[in-house]
Order: sequence, then C-alpha cells, then structure tokens
Amino acid sequence: MITAELTIIPLGTGSTSLSGYVAAAVSALEKMNVRYEISGMGTLVEAGDLDELLEAVKAAHEAVLEAGSERVYTTIKIDDRRDTDRGLGDKVESVKKKLK
Repeated sequence: MITAELTIIPLGTGSTSLSGYVAAAVSALEKMNVRYEISGMGTLVEAGDLDELLEAVKAAHEAVLEAGSERVYTTIKIDDRRDTDRGLGDKVESVKKKLK
C-alpha cells in the first residue's frame, strides 16, 4: 500500500473558482484503481503500488489540462512504507489512539 497527498493547481483559467477543475481531476481518479479522499486543500490517494499511484496522478493532472486550464502546477507527497501494509485510515486511527 502506498499513500500520497496530491494538490493540483490550475493556472491561467481567468477565474478564481477551481471546483470545476477539481471535479475533472476527481473524475479521472474515479476511473483508476485507487482509493481517494478529497478535502478543501488537496486529495489523499491510496494505491497498491507506486506505478498505480503515479498513473492515477498523471490522469488527474491531464484531466485538469483537458478541462481548459492553460497551465497546471501539481505537488505530490508520497508515503511509501514497505515494512507493513497500512492505509490512510490506519494512520488516522493510530494518532487517535495516542490521543486517548
């Protein structure tokens, strides 16, 4: 299991509204073999391996360009932990247990 935080910023759109571009990126992720969670500041992605993850990121990035953005700035933070199989939910639960 590999996890990542993905932020795609469309530039040159002529508008301050980004939700249509975010929707295009999320639609692309829905077609991929990944699990994702959107937030107000980015998208968390969970995939089986690095190739699968990078393919999904590429699809989301390209979708924003295809939606009409003249330029796209994409950042990715990848957590590739190979000693155990933990997903996004496991990480959150681990912190919550420590807060009790």
